[in-house]
Amino acid sequence: MGGAWIATTIVVVVCLVGASSSVEQLSTRECENLGFTGLALCSDCNSLADYVKDQELVSDCKKCCTEDSNDSMTKITYSGAILEVCMRKLVFYPEIVGFIEEEKDQFPSVKVQYVFNSPPKLIMLDDAGEHKETVRIDNWKREHILQFLQGKVKSTSAI
Repeated sequence: MGGAWIATTIVVVVCLVGASSSVEQLSTRECENLGFTGLALCSDCNSLADYVKDQELVSDCKKCCTEDSNDSMTKITYSGAILEVCMRKLVFYPEIVGFIEEEKDQFPSVKVQYVFNSPPKLIMLDDAGEHKETVRIDNWKREHILQFLQGKVKSTSAI
């Protein structure tokens, strides 16, 4: 009986080690449903693990994170974006209202779309107008929205 238990334990350990080396990635929608915005770097998930002892939450974070790299994600740009938000909830997001009213015109390829019950998010679009990435912006300051769009959206005209 002892030998069978040890063999089972070794198989479980091998399976767990194998699983941790290749973490499956979840779709943008699955990550959004779990509460992850798609902006988390994998190093952020490691920091989360230091403070939160919920291994399932940390695992979900790792399935939704982006590898820390100066090359890959930082240089990706998009042709446009849709700022999606619920008009009824705008009162709770004065920073987003300020951006829409005062800075949005700097970005002709960014459209505002009002969708009932939608949390504030940026839907990044490729050259064909297809959705490529969704980023929740609930707690972003106006300057963060500006900085993100300046770095991620190709300028179509002089700003």
